[in-house]
Parts: sequence; C-alpha cells; structure tokens
Amino acid sequence: MPKVIEAECVACGACVDVCPQDAIVVDDVAVIDQDKCVDCGACIDECPSAAIVE
Repeated sequence: MPKVIEAECVACGACVDVCPQDAIVVDDVAVIDQDKCVDCGACIDECPSAAIVE
C-alpha cells in the first residue's frame, strides 16, 4: 500500500486528482485512507516530489 513521506510532501494535491477511490485528502500533507485505497499506484506515479512510496 502507498505511504506518504510527510517530510517530502508539498501538499500540491496532484495525488488527489488521480485517485480513483477518493482515498486521499490533503491538508498540511497528503493522507491516504488505507481502507479505501486499492493499491493502484496512480498516486505514486503522479507525485512530483516522490513523497508517495510503495
């Protein structure tokens, strides 16, 4: 399952736009709801700061 490296996250919201399950919200950093996440990897590929990892 994807995880957010909080120190790397710039809260840009790019991951939110590509998540097919609406499993990500962004405040100060992105937060992934592991119950909604289907592990598709779209957020990992989209993150410009490489803050989301497998």
